[in-house]
Amino acid sequence: MDARLSRSIGLPDAFPDIIGLAVRFTEQDKLSDMLLATTGPTGLGRFILRLRRDAASAVFSSMMPYRSDRGPVLIAARTIGGPAKLPVEPSAFRSLLGNESWTLELHHASPLGPWNRFGTLTLSLADHAADTPERFDPVLNPLPTAGTYGWTRRLREPSYALARRRD
Repeated sequence: MDARLSRSIGLPDAFPDIIGLAVRFTEQDKLSDMLLATTGPTGLGRFILRLRRDAASAVFSSMMPYRSDRGPVLIAARTIGGPAKLPVEPSAFRSLLGNESWTLELHHASPLGPWNRFGTLTLSLADHAADTPERFDPVLNPLPTAGTYGWTRRLREPSYALARRRD
């Protein structure tokens, strides 16, 4: 598994930004990418992107639902262990995380339903711990156990196609 934290808008480090958390799972040589961004934790707030300075206190969610056997489902993550603060600025993040792990609870919910915990994600710095040009692409690498809706693919595809052309 690989993960990447990013500042989505690209504002200067002194300003808050929408924090993105991309996670790549590899199973039997197949890639699956899950992209989460800082949102509100409840109700309609889970569909509103929020500017944040600190990843440790943020709630991350998928915003766009996945297709499940029981209907649309959102995925969220929130910190349960690790440093009390994790600024997104790369050198500060690496310095504060150091040799520790960052542990997040994973939750799922219907679009307006309560969050239900289903797992734990534990992340630590890779030895190389530098930024990577690697792209995470949920359109080409969907989660294996959750489908996507056509409208979410149509919304995402133009920006991911543009990113692929830049590579």
